[in-house]
Amino acid sequence: MGTKWILRSASLILVLLLIITTGLISFKAEGRNKRDDQSSSSQNPKDPDPNQTPAPRKAEPSQQPTTRNQEEVIRINSNLVAVPVSVTDGAGQPVGNLQLKDFRLEEEGKTQEVVSLGDPGKTPVELALLFDISSSVTKRFAFEQQAAARFLKQVLKPIDAASVFSIGAMPRLVAPRETNVDQIIPQVMSIAPTKEVTAFFETIVEAAQYLGKTSAPGTRRVMIAISDGEDTASRRSQLIDAQRELQQVDCLFYAINPSGPSIRLNQISSRGHEGMTTLAAATGGATFLPNKLEDLDAVFRQVTVELQAQYLLGYYSTEERTEGNYRRISVNVPRRPDLRVRARSGYYAPKG
Repeated sequence: MGTKWILRSASLILVLLLIITTGLISFKAEGRNKRDDQSSSSQNPKDPDPNQTPAPRKAEPSQQPTTRNQEEVIRINSNLVAVPVSVTDGAGQPVGNLQLKDFRLEEEGKTQEVVSLGDPGKTPVELALLFDISSSVTKRFAFEQQAAARFLKQVLKPIDAASVFSIGAMPRLVAPRETNVDQIIPQVMSIAPTKEVTAFFETIVEAAQYLGKTSAPGTRRVMIAISDGEDTASRRSQLIDAQRELQQVDCLFYAINPSGPSIRLNQISSRGHEGMTTLAAATGGATFLPNKLEDLDAVFRQVTVELQAQYLLGYYSTEERTEGNYRRISVNVPRRPDLRVRARSGYYAPKG
């Protein structure tokens, strides 16, 4: 019996020891879990647990743009039409005190909402100066160079730029785009006249394309040709091509014909001058025919004053189609019928 009692006592002691050991293990595990939970809660909720597979994120609802944003997007994607406008009084003097509300602009007969793209004469000018070097202008060439050099010094401001082309058997870029007038004038004076034929229209086309590539949007692109307009060598381009290129790059065309009254002596000279007049009328520029060579300085001064008083208007066409066709525009000052307004006659819409 003593032996049985001892065995039962030993079994009871083992059971008690097992219960105590199991409790201690549970207690330690519970404490460790609590510490882990506290550590997890103290972490930045944005930092995921690297040992845990992230749950898939819910797609955030896309924010719909406001009406104002929609209007801005439409406005940016629309085609802005820039229209340089020259206004003169009965004496031919520029008028520079008009307000935006004074102008009325129509496209294909529909009134457009006009905005100002800059104060009169303050927007940058990108100028292309073209010299006729053919035999028909040889006797007057030196004087033309000197007058043009004086003009460049007067008209070009630090924000402006100019390039120079010669009109001969083929177009030639004499002076690439330059903002420093002191760098341009020596190249102008280095041009020499020749007895070549004249590719007048092809030079107009190439110079217009050059302006389109090198000048920034919002500038006034201006081309001034010192020539009699006679074309004897163009094969790829004619008057209509020159007009299209000028209008596509929004370029004003001015022509100074040093021939004087002698253009009326033959049909070729008359046709040349009429062609330049057509280009000027289509783009909002002007053609000058001084009576004598000494009047060139006065003509250049007139162009300078006009450019310094020129308005640059703009509008977003109400016509949303982008079929690339030609659209006619007209600008006037309804309350001042005594004023003469010159502006481009139209433009080519972009192709969609």
